[in-house]
Amino acid sequence: MTDANAPADPDVERIQAAVATGDRPSAPNAFSASLTCGWRALLKIKHVPEQLLDVTAIPIMFLLLFTYMFSGALASSPSAYLQELLPGLLAMSVVFITIYTGITLNDDIGEGIFDRFRTLAIWQPSVIVGALLCDAVRYMIASMLVLGLGLVLGFRPDGGVIGVISAVALLLVFSFSLSWLWTALGFVMRTSESLMMASMMIMFPLTFVSNAFVNPQTMPGWLETVVDVNPFSHLVTAMRGLMHGTATTGEIGVVLLMSAGLMIVFGSVTMYLFHREQ
Repeated sequence: MTDANAPADPDVERIQAAVATGDRPSAPNAFSASLTCGWRALLKIKHVPEQLLDVTAIPIMFLLLFTYMFSGALASSPSAYLQELLPGLLAMSVVFITIYTGITLNDDIGEGIFDRFRTLAIWQPSVIVGALLCDAVRYMIASMLVLGLGLVLGFRPDGGVIGVISAVALLLVFSFSLSWLWTALGFVMRTSESLMMASMMIMFPLTFVSNAFVNPQTMPGWLETVVDVNPFSHLVTAMRGLMHGTATTGEIGVVLLMSAGLMIVFGSVTMYLFHREQ
């Protein structure tokens, strides 16, 4: 039997002092967990600022190159061509950035970090949702840079501030929805390099075989038909309409329906692959 009057073991006292005696804190909800994972992704940019090159340098380079190289052949002046070019180039710049979502996820899986997240008592999809929220910040940065430089070069949207904000908001919705495609591929592809190659094979035809840079009426009939059914062309048409005050409800509705379809299809595939990995 243990002597009740015996002196207490100092080691036991230290252990008891180190153990929390209060109530266990409640588990984070889905919203707070997603914000935390999004903040983690933003901190990665702080430590590796080169990640912002695709958000800053590349959109600026594209805008300058396309404006001054093609304006002489496609319009009367750089300023005139810029009125049609900027919405399409803005859409292309941001849509290309969506690829980074899948690459980041694929890197986390390859490095084993994703497995560590699975052991945490959090809403598991918050890891993916947080990465998407971080990328939404990247989309905003790219949009502001392209618009700011475009205004300096002579872009004048007839739709005013409201039209520009609405066009950017529509672009963010579409980009967020498209990001789910890359998250699904992030689970499937073995390396980030293979994911990058597969993404480029999809993105180049999607963005360049469109009405972003050239009027489809100048193309052969069969190619014009392809351009007309291209989802990216519908996005560019709606953005141009919003920026210049000529958008119709139908043009905007088509983009929203496409965005909803992308999110439902590839979001479901992503969640299936996510749970299959567990």
